[in-house]
Amino acid sequence: MFRLFRCFTKLIVIVLLVIGFGIFLLCQWFVKEAGAHGIYTSVESIPAREVGLVLGSSAKLPDGRDNLYFKGRIEAAAELYKAGKVKHLLVSGDNRTAGYNEPEDMRKALIAKGVPDSAITLDYAGLRTLDSIVRAKKIFGADKFTIISQTDHDARALLIARHYDIDAIAFAAPDVQFKSAIGSHVREWLARVKVILDLYILRTAPKHLGQREQIK
Repeated sequence: MFRLFRCFTKLIVIVLLVIGFGIFLLCQWFVKEAGAHGIYTSVESIPAREVGLVLGSSAKLPDGRDNLYFKGRIEAAAELYKAGKVKHLLVSGDNRTAGYNEPEDMRKALIAKGVPDSAITLDYAGLRTLDSIVRAKKIFGADKFTIISQTDHDARALLIARHYDIDAIAFAAPDVQFKSAIGSHVREWLARVKVILDLYILRTAPKHLGQREQIK
């Protein structure tokens, strides 16, 4: 009897694992499809928009090396601005502690790339992608903009934008090779599952909203 119970328990675990993996794969497909027709890879082909939303990333890795995701987004944002494809950059990132300030790091890096400070607005409460997208509309009044990040991140951001009736397109910043950023790719896969939960089940709202702010 005990042996039969153990076999039944193992069967249940296997079934649950299969179902879980199936849900995981479905989330990956769903998010990828959401951005399939809204991500541009060349400056020449992307339509011009007034505002470009640069999604936050840390400038440095924990070991002190340059973060290639950060570098790629800054390069892409500066390139779009100089080509006249965006007129203003809203940089949105995490500033939850005094010693960690993604928006300010992005501002400095953009200025170093030749983007004038007057063309940059900082959103200090972009704690995660959902917050950055929703705050761009509800706090900064931008309901039509270009998202600037790497391709996989762009797809997830576009899904959020469309859920909130935002007219968004995205530009693919230079990506990072899988073998050089395995952890980041795994986090993105998990984030795709989380965004489905946030949008369609938990109805998660941004952590901080508040009064409207003016883009410079």
